[in-house]
Formats: sequence, structure tokens, C-alpha cells
Amino acid sequence: MLSKEQIAEIKGHLDKAQNPLFYYDNDADGLCSFVLLRRAIGKGKGVAAKSYPALNAQYAHKVHELNADYVFILDKPLVGEDFLEEMDKIQIPVVWIDHHDLGKEPYDKDKFPNVHFYNSAHNGGVGEPVTYLAYKILEKEEDSWIAMMGCIADHYLPDFKEEFAKKYPELWRNDIQKPFDALYKSEIGKLAQALSFGIKDSITHVVQFQNFLIQCKGPEEIFAESKGNENFRIKYSEIRKKYDVLLEKAKAQVGEKVVFFEYSGDLSISSEIANELSYLYPNRHIIVAYSKGGGVNISLRGKKVRDIFNKVIVGFEGASGGGHEEAIGSRIRKDDLEKFKNLFEEEVVKASG
Repeated sequence: MLSKEQIAEIKGHLDKAQNPLFYYDNDADGLCSFVLLRRAIGKGKGVAAKSYPALNAQYAHKVHELNADYVFILDKPLVGEDFLEEMDKIQIPVVWIDHHDLGKEPYDKDKFPNVHFYNSAHNGGVGEPVTYLAYKILEKEEDSWIAMMGCIADHYLPDFKEEFAKKYPELWRNDIQKPFDALYKSEIGKLAQALSFGIKDSITHVVQFQNFLIQCKGPEEIFAESKGNENFRIKYSEIRKKYDVLLEKAKAQVGEKVVFFEYSGDLSISSEIANELSYLYPNRHIIVAYSKGGGVNISLRGKKVRDIFNKVIVGFEGASGGGHEEAIGSRIRKDDLEKFKNLFEEEVVKASG
């Protein structure tokens, strides 16, 4: 968790910003953290950053286009030096809030003194998702349903779950013990999954949907028939059908210790598939590989998977990746996938004794 001093600093930045621009990671945690902040302060625009893994300079033009006076970066583990250089040139303050433990500072503090970096995984923190941080920074109880969606979508069961259950008993269950229980067994979990699918739409439709969420009075409006969420409902239905087909195919690839599933096409949902496979097969390690062109996006899940990944990834040219102790995202060359799979499986066998 962030310290009281850090939370006060972030509040100060939000107060000073007159026309802030929020860049958020293209997932439910990123979206919900932006929506919470935007609803609370009543100003600013949001941009879903779809570049992987870093926010790069191609997004800098939005600052000029929208005449922003402050930049907030939410839930992005890496920010390109080229982006920070652009912000430094025009002297725009950057407030970067994250929760990924990269093991080192992700930027040069001396080179970019105008960057204010906050990470809940540092200084002995557990790495609470950015949605949770945004909720704690502003403490608007009426928005707990948004905070809950972002938290459980990012595999985190927040400390306000009891209060949430009392306020929204129809969205909760008494037998929820773990984040994945909430995600796959409760009604709020279904809504969180819907956000994860809906944000994979076109930029225009994502902007339309984020603006719809900013105006929502409660969770019951997410799927209510409305012009503001029409494209979201269409996209969700489309992706849900494809997802269910892919998940069934993945279930047929369950090995003794590892579930390996590779797919291609126009839909990158490896993280979502990997999460549900991890829930269904908690004693196995998960590899879900999405192949497109000459590259592969890989989502890894399992006990101490970050340690296994760090051993395996050494020597793979052009590879990148990182994340949490039991959840990792990576990108490698397509030609290296079979080698990666074999080395990963070998390390899993070693780790299991």
C-alpha cells in the first residue's frame, strides 16, 4: 500500500491539475482506476494505452492535442524514455501510479525530475492493484462497485469486501474466499469480466464506453439497454462467444503439470484465458500463447511462476516480460515458442521436485 504521505501527494497533484490526461493500461484494472479518479475530480480525459509492454512516444501527441497540463499514468509497468523525454521538453508533470514489481526503478530519477512515481509493490508493499489505490486515495464509497470490479479482475480481494457485500448482496456470495471465486462465481465478477472484454473494442468505442461508465449511477446500468453502452454490449457478446470456444479448446490441452495452449486470430485475450485456466487447474502451471505475425504474447500463471520465467527467459533475443509472483506477461519471437515451452516445462518439473 502507498503511505499516507504518498496518498496526500497524489491528492495534491489531482487538485492542481486543471486539464489532466490519464493514460491507463488496456485492462479492467486500468479502466476502473481511471473511471474512479475521473468521477471523483470531474475533469480530464482518458486514453487506453494499448502498446505493450511500455507506454511509448506515439501517445505523446495526445497531450498537445488536448492541451493537457498534467499527465497521469495508471497501471503501466513500463514507460518509454522517449515518452518521458517528450513530457520533459514541454515541462508537463507526470504522475505515474503502478503496482508491478520489476525489481528496480523503471526510469532515471535524475534525468526526469518532473516524474512523480508511486508503486504499491515498493517499500515492502504487496502490490495492490491501481484500482484499489485510486479507491483509497479518494474514498468514495458510492463507487465501491467500480473498485471491486477492477480489484477482482486483477486477482485481488480488497479489504472493503464486507462493506461491499452488505451494500450489494445480489452481486456477492457468502462462499467467496479468493479473488478468482469472486471473478468466476459472483455477479460482480461477471461484470468485471465484461469490462475486460469490452475494452478490447476500437478506440472510438472504448472512449464511448469509458464516458458511459463515468456517468453510471450503479452496476445495474452496465448491461441495461442504453445508447451509451450499445457498442459495448455488442462487443461483449461477440468476444464472449469466441472466448468460450477458445477456453474449451484450452481445456483439451491439460498436461500433468502444465496446461499449454496456443492460438491465433484477431483476438488477444491470452491473459483472460490464462486466468480462468489457473482457476480451473490450480495445481498446474499455465502457458497461453497468442501468435500474431512473427511474435507471440504469452500469459503465464502458477506457483512462483515469476521465478521460473526469470530462469527460462535468459538468452531469448528480443524477449520482454514481467509481472507478479504468480502471473506474468511476456512477448517472444514466434520461432522461439517451442524452445520456451520446453524449457518452461523442464523448470516446472525441477521446481516440483
